[in-house]
Amino acid sequence: MYQIEITHLLYLLLPLGIVGYFYWRWVGSSTEIAYATIRMLLQLLLIGYLLTYLFDTASGWMTLLIVLVMITAASLITLRNIIDSSIQSYRAVFLAILIGGSINLILVLYFVLEIQTLSQPRYIIPIAGMLYANCMNAVSLVAERFEKERRSQPYAQARATAFKAALIPQINAFLAVGLVSLPGMMTGQILSGVDPVIAVRYQIMVMGMVLGSSGISVILYLWQQRAR
Repeated sequence: MYQIEITHLLYLLLPLGIVGYFYWRWVGSSTEIAYATIRMLLQLLLIGYLLTYLFDTASGWMTLLIVLVMITAASLITLRNIIDSSIQSYRAVFLAILIGGSINLILVLYFVLEIQTLSQPRYIIPIAGMLYANCMNAVSLVAERFEKERRSQPYAQARATAFKAALIPQINAFLAVGLVSLPGMMTGQILSGVDPVIAVRYQIMVMGMVLGSSGISVILYLWQQRAR
């Protein structure tokens, strides 16, 4: 597989700069894109070294700790899109992401991939990352939309509108895969030399677990809002 030179990544600063400029002109924030980009770089470089260490040590406790950090960070990031950032809101977000993501993580690890131990971080960490990140995005969408709809609509109608809006990205991905797009995991496997038919099986697993975990997380979040 072709090894990307670190200096070649600098070319991507051009389109990012364009996006940052219009984000400043249209949204009014001159630093958010730059902050997000710098944070992304630092986090990825850090996790690269951390995963190298973790793969060498194969520590089950370290793997579990990283998964917990993922859930905690995803919940905090989700609160950025909610006006009500109270402890109660954080708890609702945390439980939604934790339960929705973990149900699917257990199913995939123990039944699909037949991984019976936490001492295989090479599989557990990337899959957990995909799951909890998608749960985070779905809960962010549903929380932001539900909060707005609830101002003018009864709970049931606001719930329906927010639920549908939150799952648009995942449903669109289901409809477009193979026709419009080759998803990231499948593309990466093909580029690394994996048989496309095998890559397809992994992609089916990923897409199924993403919609399942996102949907369950959204349901749990909305269910917790019924009495508010």
